Amino acid sequence: MSIFTFHLAEVSVMSVFKILSNPPKSENVPGLIHMECMTSMTLGSKVFSPSRILIKQLAVFAQWENESFLDEFLEKDNFGKTLAKGWHTRLLYLRQWGKINGFVIPQDTRELDEPHASVVAVTLARMRLFQVPRFIRWGRPVEKLVRDHPGISMALAAIRLPRTVSTFSVWKSQQEMLEMVQGHSAIPQPKRHSEAMAERDRKDFHFQFTTLRFKPIAEYGKWEGRTHIIPNLHTDQSR
Repeated sequence: MSIFTFHLAEVSVMSVFKILSNPPKSENVPGLIHMECMTSMTLGSKVFSPSRILIKQLAVFAQWENESFLDEFLEKDNFGKTLAKGWHTRLLYLRQWGKINGFVIPQDTRELDEPHASVVAVTLARMRLFQVPRFIRWGRPVEKLVRDHPGISMALAAIRLPRTVSTFSVWKSQQEMLEMVQGHSAIPQPKRHSEAMAERDRKDFHFQFTTLRFKPIAEYGKWEGRTHIIPNLHTDQSR
């Protein structure tokens, strides 16, 4: 059974440009199905703020044939060793909306048995460049909604210029995530997400877009001094 991972790592600017210009490919890495390499962004920050794109923070979303190949990559590959110094979570696929090239998404969908269990959401999109201004206008309010939501344990965005954008969010419970998506959260302006999705349906910002939901099964390392980022996950380990 395949496994997904999301990694965060601090690297040099030179390393960022090297990885973004020539990311690992499945034909060169045993067991790798697909990998997206990006730089982190601060959710909700001003577009031209220095904190918007965190150039020295790598965000990597990947799919592997199994955990054995992942472990080998982290232990033996030079880039894998870099990622192993940061933080990552291992994820089991639950369901998908939309579609994007590269990943091999399972046909079956699953549900969490417990609505109060932690859940991870990943969005990944390829932008229509002429739609970027609209995307920013509708997207930043949603970024602030997710960033400030009481149900969030971690949330960030990521980008690989010129077209790829992504979000990654760890929710304390699936119920809180669904309430946010449906506009039912007990917070100011709760419908920002649903309104942006309606605008996307009216005229799409992207030529490919997917939202993926996962069950987190493990986390490793620490990020910005934090460990145990995923609530109620009892398999946390350090490398």
